[in-house]
Amino acid sequence: MRPRLKVVPTAIPEVLVLEMPMFEDPRGFFTEGFNARAFADATGVDASFVQDNHSLSLHGVLRGLHYQVHHPQGKLVRVIEGSVFDVAVDLRRSSATFGRWVGEVLSAENRRQMWIPPGFAHGFVVLGERAQCLYKTTDYWHPESERTLRWDDPAIGIDWPIDFAPLLAPKDANAPLLAAVETFM
Repeated sequence: MRPRLKVVPTAIPEVLVLEMPMFEDPRGFFTEGFNARAFADATGVDASFVQDNHSLSLHGVLRGLHYQVHHPQGKLVRVIEGSVFDVAVDLRRSSATFGRWVGEVLSAENRRQMWIPPGFAHGFVVLGERAQCLYKTTDYWHPESERTLRWDDPAIGIDWPIDFAPLLAPKDANAPLLAAVETFM
């Protein structure tokens, strides 16, 4: 019998951490980065991914918190080099977890993935020298719909595991607070 995809719940039920089955021997390892049937069976999520993104970020880089309002994206995120602290913030006003966040260390070593459904802002900070992230999205990048939420908004209170001032893109450094951003119903 084949090993199954393991789903690890988070404090926000819709955000899931996934552990893919791993086949290791003295030559190395093999894993499926994504299997639509296994993903749907394990999570109950019927997602159709339309775009794969790949980012390389250096030590101290913090990307986010990003989301799209009129073309919301679900994201399945994994790290293939290094490690990041990956964060999702619930921006659905009708949700009991509106404004709350969850975070998870994703790394090449732990091979975990995080499913972030539409309606959430997403970001990460690089914990080592560099990190390469791969993530699938359920909708295409739509620049007119792109929004940014401030990474250090005290109303959200993300506990970033860093002891340095992160390197930010101008749009992230100047992002509005939760009270001023466009959200989802």
